[in-house]
Amino acid sequence: RAGAVFQYLLVQKTGVQKNVGLIQLNRPQALNALCEGLMAELRQALEAMESDSQVGAIVLTGSQKAFAAGADIKEMQNKTFQECYNSGFLAGWDKVSIVRKPVIAAVNGYALGGGCELAMMCDIIYAGEKAQFGQPEILLGTIPGAGGTQRLTRAVGKSLAMEMVLTGDRISA
Repeated sequence: RAGAVFQYLLVQKTGVQKNVGLIQLNRPQALNALCEGLMAELRQALEAMESDSQVGAIVLTGSQKAFAAGADIKEMQNKTFQECYNSGFLAGWDKVSIVRKPVIAAVNGYALGGGCELAMMCDIIYAGEKAQFGQPEILLGTIPGAGGTQRLTRAVGKSLAMEMVLTGDRISA
């Protein structure tokens, strides 16, 4: 919606003709961890950009330190499987992948776990010199949960995807 105020995002139209939607994740104290509030705002911002006839493409970015360091573990830690399942936890996370306009991830710093998955949902990923991609969920005793295993395999091949998912190792740009 026009003139929306966001708590977790910085949203603007940029470029000479103001035809590029720029969405910046803005939770610096949490390295842009993907909490439910941020993801709801991201869906809202994407819908606004998608319905804006002036916008031809959307750039999704974070900060120099972190694109997104993953799902907000503090928000998830006390939820049982049944609570997550019944509440539709992660529902709507794939909004980025179904936007009809090109979505470009501009990644610098950490893109880990859900942040890596968010970047992979975009149509194009531009990675800065300090970009670090990883699926470290195994280090918490779980596996990627928002389609990361399938997207990662398509992006980097089966062998490297297996190595990343099963060891938690990161790759650079």
